Amino acid sequence: MTTLRIETELGIIGLRLRPDAAPTTVRHIAEAVRLGLYDGNACCFYRSDFVIQCGLHGTNRRHPNGDLPVNETNHGAVLTNARGTVAVAHFDVPDNGSTEFFINLQHNAHLDTAYGGYCVFAQVDGAASFGVVDAIAASIKQGRKVKISAMALV
Repeated sequence: MTTLRIETELGIIGLRLRPDAAPTTVRHIAEAVRLGLYDGNACCFYRSDFVIQCGLHGTNRRHPNGDLPVNETNHGAVLTNARGTVAVAHFDVPDNGSTEFFINLQHNAHLDTAYGGYCVFAQVDGAASFGVVDAIAASIKQGRKVKISAMALV
């Protein structure tokens, strides 16, 4: 299975992509990574102790293919928003996600159905990656943004 490697100033996060659960979403995010759209961006927003969010928000970068054509939560994706899962962020309209994603810091079952559901497409891979995720959350909670230096598919 393909891994998404996120290099940050606090360490490396490995995300195991789940094309078995969200093939369209995985292809969309993988294309953004191949194009280098995330490189040099700040990670992350911190949302009430439950997620950290990464993506292109606040930049002038956009995915050349636009938004995702479908929210796969509503089309058979079987993964729940548990601690360490990664899901596509979207506004209140379910079929408008694009390049924003978040890492769940705790089990967030309500996100499986809220606003049409938030499609899980990856999982944090390994204890070292979880340590970096928790360090990023702590840093953001203290008001510091964490820079993504590069993202790659490995």
